[in-house]
Order: sequence, then C-alpha cells, then structure tokens
Amino acid sequence: MTEIPQDALDAGSPSIARVYDFLLGGSHHFAADRAAAGEFLSRWPDARETMRVNRAFLGRATRYLAGQAGIRQFLDIGSGIPTMGNVHEIAQQAAPDARVAYIDIDPVAILHSQIILTGNDNAIAVQADLREPGEILRLFSPDGLLDLSQPVALLLVAVLHFFPETDEPARLIADLSKALAPGSYLVISHGTTDGQPAHVREAMSHYAQTTAPFVPRSHAEILRYFDGFDLVEPGLVNASLWRPFDPTEAANAGQVAVYAGVGIKR
Repeated sequence: MTEIPQDALDAGSPSIARVYDFLLGGSHHFAADRAAAGEFLSRWPDARETMRVNRAFLGRATRYLAGQAGIRQFLDIGSGIPTMGNVHEIAQQAAPDARVAYIDIDPVAILHSQIILTGNDNAIAVQADLREPGEILRLFSPDGLLDLSQPVALLLVAVLHFFPETDEPARLIADLSKALAPGSYLVISHGTTDGQPAHVREAMSHYAQTTAPFVPRSHAEILRYFDGFDLVEPGLVNASLWRPFDPTEAANAGQVAVYAGVGIKR
C-alpha cells in the first residue's frame, strides 16, 4: 500500500472532507477534524442523520444513473474521501465499465482517495478547485478517462453550500454544464435552513466561522442551479424523499436539512 507523506498528515486545521468522513463513521480524520465535528455536534446533535441521508441519496442517485439511465461516466467534484458508500463501487457494481473521476481541493483527501483506488483502472482522484472549472475540464481530453463528448453525470453533492455568492456558484455550474453533452446529468444536494429550528441555523453559522464558509440556501435558490436541465421525478426535494428504497426514510424528512435533485441536460 502506498504511504501518505508525513508532511501531508501534519494537519493542524480541520478539513471539510475529513470532518464529513468522521461524521459518517469513517477512519480518515485527525484530532483537529474530530474536535471540529464534536463542536458542531454539540450544537446540532442530529447532524449525523442529515449526513447519513445525504450519503444515502448519493448512493441512490448513482444507482439510478448507472442502471436505469445508462450513464457510464461520473465526474464527482468535491468528492471528499470516497470511503463510505462511494460512487465508484456503486456505479461499477451496476456497470463494471463505469468510469469515475473524483475531484477535491483537499490534498490529503486526494491522497487517501488515490490509495483507496489503487488497482482500479476506471477511477482516478485529482486535486483541483471548483472555482476553476476550466482547469477541471482540461483534465479530461477525448483520449482520457472521461470523454466529454458523451453523456456524463456531474455530481455536486454537499459541496455548493461551501461557496458564498461571491464565488458565483451558479456561474461555476453553468461553465461546467456547457461542456457536457446533451443527455448528461447534474446531481446536486445542498444544505438548507428551510423549516429547520433555530439551533440548526446556529450550528451552520458556527461551522462557517470555525471550519469553512457555509451558506445554506432556500429551495428557490438551489432550484436555479438546474437551469438548462429537466429535473427527473420527484424533482428537487428533501434528500430523504428522493426515491427512497425504504418508505420509513420519509418519516425523518423534517430532521434532514438538505435538498437534493437530479436533472438531465436538454
């Protein structure tokens, strides 16, 4: 197994990817990440349920895309560490020839990802920044792992709420979407305070001050990110309500502070 360089492991500040990994019950995190997660949970004890439901949505969307929709290419931006319910395993179970490119800004998350993907010729992990969509698109030439002349699933799962309006997230999505072939899909999940109690809003605000920018958005604000795409049923909904395998998932919808949806490019 490839060793992670020691200087990359010297992480004194919390990382979004590793905090999320800890909240999901993974093993790729450091003391600073656990401390940030503990502080977050002290303000929002039910946060893990939202994280779990968000991850379950990612799995259901991936199965739908690789199975029913016939997609064979996945571009997962803001992927974090692909350990718990990851895209490549789910997609390649449904379609062994499915190809997955993970993109994240966190170098340690990418190093962990590259180790996890050792021996998988149909999956890669690359460090890049969503704020530079042109750089991401240049990574995928027609003779590379992904062929952007063919339909691709663009996954932006639990990442856009880390981008304030000054980063123009709608423009970033549009720049990426323009490069996708018709019939491509856009998958988004996004934190929200719609219908949430005050302590959830306070926890998100505190997270923004201590760990990373965090901008929960309303249903209407998130819906505009699907401009140029037709939403597949059931549309943009609470993540627990997007094609649940188990009907009991819907019973917890009020505890889940995430909207989720899948759209197909016209």
